[in-house]
Amino acid sequence: MTRLINIDNGGTLTDFCLVDGDEVRYTKTLTTPYDLSRCLFDGLTKVSELAYGEPRLAALLQSTDCIRYSTTQGTNALVQRAGPQLGLLVTDATLIEGLAATQAQEDLLTALVGDRWGAISLDDDDEALSRELLARVNDLSARGARRLVIAVSGANGADGPADEARVKGLLLRLYPRHLLGAVPLLFSWELVADPDDIRRTWSGLLNAFLHPAMERFLFNADRRLRDARARQPLRIFRNDGASSRVSKSAALKTYSSGPRGGLEGTRALAAHYGLRHLVMLDVGGTTTDIGVVGDGTIHVDRRGAIEHAPSSLELGAITSYGVGGSSIFRVVDGRLRVGPDSVGAAPGPACFGLGGDQPTITDVLLLAGLLDPATYLGGTLPLYPDRGAKVIEDKIAGPLGISLDDALRQMEDTHAAAIANALANATTVTGDTVLAAFGGAGPMTVCGAARRAGARHVLIPRMAAVFSAFGIGFSDLGQRYEQPLPAADYATIRDVADGLLALGARDMFAEGVDASACSPRFRLTIEHEDEERVIELDDLHDATAHLTPGGRASLELVLLAPLPHVTLGEGGDIGASPAKAEGTRVLRDGRGGQAETPVYALASQRPGARGSGPVVIEGPFFTMRVPEGWQFDTTAAGDLRLTDRGQR
Repeated sequence: MTRLINIDNGGTLTDFCLVDGDEVRYTKTLTTPYDLSRCLFDGLTKVSELAYGEPRLAALLQSTDCIRYSTTQGTNALVQRAGPQLGLLVTDATLIEGLAATQAQEDLLTALVGDRWGAISLDDDDEALSRELLARVNDLSARGARRLVIAVSGANGADGPADEARVKGLLLRLYPRHLLGAVPLLFSWELVADPDDIRRTWSGLLNAFLHPAMERFLFNADRRLRDARARQPLRIFRNDGASSRVSKSAALKTYSSGPRGGLEGTRALAAHYGLRHLVMLDVGGTTTDIGVVGDGTIHVDRRGAIEHAPSSLELGAITSYGVGGSSIFRVVDGRLRVGPDSVGAAPGPACFGLGGDQPTITDVLLLAGLLDPATYLGGTLPLYPDRGAKVIEDKIAGPLGISLDDALRQMEDTHAAAIANALANATTVTGDTVLAAFGGAGPMTVCGAARRAGARHVLIPRMAAVFSAFGIGFSDLGQRYEQPLPAADYATIRDVADGLLALGARDMFAEGVDASACSPRFRLTIEHEDEERVIELDDLHDATAHLTPGGRASLELVLLAPLPHVTLGEGGDIGASPAKAEGTRVLRDGRGGQAETPVYALASQRPGARGSGPVVIEGPFFTMRVPEGWQFDTTAAGDLRLTDRGQR
């Protein structure tokens, strides 16, 4: 039996998914941002209790075939600008203007680099260039640069790699390795061979900014797992949908990797249920992440933007909005607003009782009666309604001059409207659109948001609370390589392809995989007059037919080797039967009254169970309200499908 562990490290909670053959079990732990290894190993210990009935971490790790890990820490670090001061060396001073083409890019460049940049001339001989490099590096270091990015420009990528290699050789002579550790160097062409100077330089800057924190944690986690005699190395799930060892991943590729796991799971859901337009609505503690699967394909950006800066990476077309289960409500100029700032896991919502003093939707839903203080997070985290009530009365109801009941209703409406606005900005909702709602807060507010956005169909996976962690289990071991094409003849294309295959064979060998077991795929990217085309190549000879004078082209190799996958469970049509309630719960009705509402346990329902709102549904680690006018059905796989029968 294959045993898999998938981990999704979020800003508020870290999710763990244990897959033993066809059986899936999961748990959560509070993220410990001061020491991410603590929540990782605390969670793994909890997983061992799921597997053995008692803590047996060593036995769990030694019996696990694959451990995959994704994290939002890179995303959070960029949002908070929590990273080292960077220095930048360029060979074209006008590149600085190109890096700051928009106000958002200028602000990001100021935060990361500021005035710590300098230009060098490659026209000098080695002796003169060495003197110039010495002066520039010493100056940038004196101005506070703790990491240096070197970005050498090259026409169509023809000269850039060689010129950058020349600069690297001189710098290594000027600053021996025992000194380089004080101010590490990152060379843009070594990170990604993108012929576009602006994209490649931004990629280098962002990677250098993210690298220190990711390096400390991930290599430490990998070492601790080895010390515990883990059967397999830690595999990092990346934002391109593949996984690899820590040493074969770049820090930049961890950016938005958690939401990409949810998007991989969404694609599997679309195939499982035959859905043409499935929109991912992943609502976590801090953000709502939205992506689209259309006709079985994940929507991607060939050159994805990161914090509004162009990058060289292909990224899932995921849009993040600052509204989640821990987003803070405030009264601003007499109006109620939510997000984008969040209380996170520390101190968390006020009702957690950990010192939080800001109102969140979690406090609202607890006071509304939807959340059970005794069963939240499987009963591992008690909730305190009186603390949530106090912050809402002090910071929302009082300033607005309204009752607590009115405040709760307005806060829930504001939260749902914010998510509906995010949907409207991210995609077009049609009659065929189905929302796949998951994340810890996804099911809680999806019906209100869906109705406002005009979506009549919602799908909630039975593993909604940990679905991004589950989704990374669809990934394979993989690497991507890109190289500019200096000429359009077949001999040049073949030489470039052979070089990429050699790189792939080296990296896969380091992963413990023979390159002959991999499935290589070549793609041609052509840029011409601000247009970009990506062409899948069945045969390298086909490339010559697409190359034209005046354009810029690069060859990309995608190399994949299979890893064990998770599965979604049963499919097929089933007959409907009445759902069975477990009891009732008293909810506030938003008008100062109370209503006794049926409660259904999702795990206890038979396939085909059907019911209608208003009801409360308790899933594993999530709770949701099904409003009046909505019908719910359980599927053969144990998922929940909702249809708005009251909307026409």
